[in-house]
Order: sequence, then structure tokens, then C-alpha cells
Amino acid sequence: MAIHKRFDAFEYLNLIHFPLVFYLQSTMGVVKVLTARASTHGVTCRGGPLHLSAHRTAYSPVHKALFVADVHLGKAASFRQLGVPVPAGTTQANLARLSAAIAQFDVQALYFLGDLLHAKAAHNPSLLAALSAWRDTHANIHMALVRGNHDSRAGDPPVHLNIAVVDEPFVLGGFALCHHPQPVSDAFALAGHEHPVVLVEGKGRDRARLPCFVRRGELLVLPSFGEFTGGHTVGKNNGDEIIPVLPVHDPITC
Repeated sequence: MAIHKRFDAFEYLNLIHFPLVFYLQSTMGVVKVLTARASTHGVTCRGGPLHLSAHRTAYSPVHKALFVADVHLGKAASFRQLGVPVPAGTTQANLARLSAAIAQFDVQALYFLGDLLHAKAAHNPSLLAALSAWRDTHANIHMALVRGNHDSRAGDPPVHLNIAVVDEPFVLGGFALCHHPQPVSDAFALAGHEHPVVLVEGKGRDRARLPCFVRRGELLVLPSFGEFTGGHTVGKNNGDEIIPVLPVHDPITC
């Protein structure tokens, strides 16, 4: 069963332009929504404290590490290669959002939890040039990619980008970094892959889908970071904690 709340268009405008701490009355009870001003949510786990961000990232102050899942660079290019007319510019938008997410915290390491590149079409000169320029801007930050299913098909990032590549689960202190959600013994698992979203319904036929974090015991599934990635609507499962995100830069997707 999806999360629901009744609202109108005026509430949409208030949430976008005057973002404060916002709570959603849902079928799971009252849940906090991360917004531009109420932009972090603290989580305590065996790996240490985590700060979940409205940028759709998680940050570990112990490791000074930022975690992001499912960027899917090159997905739009892959669709255009197949003759599907989709907007251009998603790569630059994703990289700009990554820079904004890094600026929010004291980041010394950035871990991609799988699916950094969408497909082999991502290895095109334009995208790689943009990614290389972005990497140069953050040359002082250690970066690593935990291989996901799309990375296996797309191939590893070029060596000159200086992004280490590891397999899942990759242990970082008390954390296990994964792409596919899975339990890991004696660790708190961080994963992506599912692209979780929650459904919000308004008056009449108004409805919106918000990306969300999902905590299942010793597992945290991060929302998809990428601009053009879609989402899988999560339902009510006993014990799950849902933290929706009102995107910091994006309008609500209807």
C-alpha cells in the first residue's frame, strides 16, 4: 500500500518555495520529509551516525564519506542512440547536483553504490569530457565505485578518472557498501538498485512520486540520484522506516 496525503496545488507551491520541516500523514503514520531547509535526518546504526540528505545522499561523519546510488550517467544518451527522443543536458545536471551534495558536508571520500554509468553508450567523448572536468574539480576527494548491474554492462570508468572500482559487499568500518540490497553479517548495509519512491495523492487526480530512503533493520536503501532514472513505488512493510525527499532543485514529478 502506498503512502498517501491529501493536499492541493497551493500546498505544492508552499513546499517548493517556502520549504520548512514537513511531515507527511501517511498510512504508516507521520513521516518526516527532507526538504531544502530541513535537509538532513540523523540515523543511528552499528556503522556509526549517518546524515541522510535532501540531495538523496547519505553522509558518515566518522569516515567523512558521502554515499550516493544510481547516478546512471549516459542513460539519456543510450535512449537517444536507440532513437527515443529524450532531453539532453542530464549529465551536466547530475554532475552539478553531485557537486552541491559534496558541498553540504566535509567530504573526503565519495562512494558510488553502483550504476554510475548506465550503458556502453556512456563512454562517449562528450560525457567523458564532462565527467573528467568534474573529477578534476574534486581531485582531492577519494572516489570509489561499488559495481552494480549496469556497471557490469557499461564497463568500468576510464582509469584516468581515478575512481577505484570494487565488488560488493565492500566493507568500510561497520558499513557494508553494496549495490543490491542484501543482509551482511556484522555490518550495516548501504545499497541502491531499487530506486524507491513513495506515492502522494491529492484532491481529485493530483498525485506525485517522491524519492525516498528506506531502512529495513540493518539495511538502508538510498533513493536513485540520477535525473532520468524512474522509480519503484514502495509499499508498507512491517518495520520499514520511510524517509521521503522533496527534491532540493527539482520540481515535483507528477
